[in-house]
Amino acid sequence: MNQFKIIPLTTAYASRIRETKVDDFGHSVIEQLASGYGPCRVSLQPFKPGKDTRILISHSPFEIDNAFNQPDPIFIHKEEVEPYKDIHQFPAEIKANKQHFPLSLIGYNKNQDMVFTRLVGDADVDQLIPEIFQEHNEVSYLHARNAEAGCFICKIERA
Repeated sequence: MNQFKIIPLTTAYASRIRETKVDDFGHSVIEQLASGYGPCRVSLQPFKPGKDTRILISHSPFEIDNAFNQPDPIFIHKEEVEPYKDIHQFPAEIKANKQHFPLSLIGYNKNQDMVFTRLVGDADVDQLIPEIFQEHNEVSYLHARNAEAGCFICKIERA
């Protein structure tokens, strides 16, 4: 039974950013050769440092304008990529690489108030997500973030 759903950035959103070369905050995008692993927020796959070209943008994953609505710097591939498809499992390459992708899960209620936080650490994120949804009814959705950099990786909804 599917217990959660991973929501990457859409290809339409990424295409608009690539075409206009401006993010939703009016900032010009920055193209650069990948020096880190990312990941791309559309494919949810790590970048290949020194090989992939990525685009740096400001992005807010929130819908309501309140105190929690804050933009983060994130990366997308310069070229079109396939969106993440295995939406009922956390991206395996991110999950497996705890050194480059230390994770935190932050829960928000329907009013977009932060109501839960958890460092993933050595836990299995695919087991932790359903536990959080089961034990914390106030959590409407989660954001997976890089626990060191703080940047948004993806949204996770109840299935």
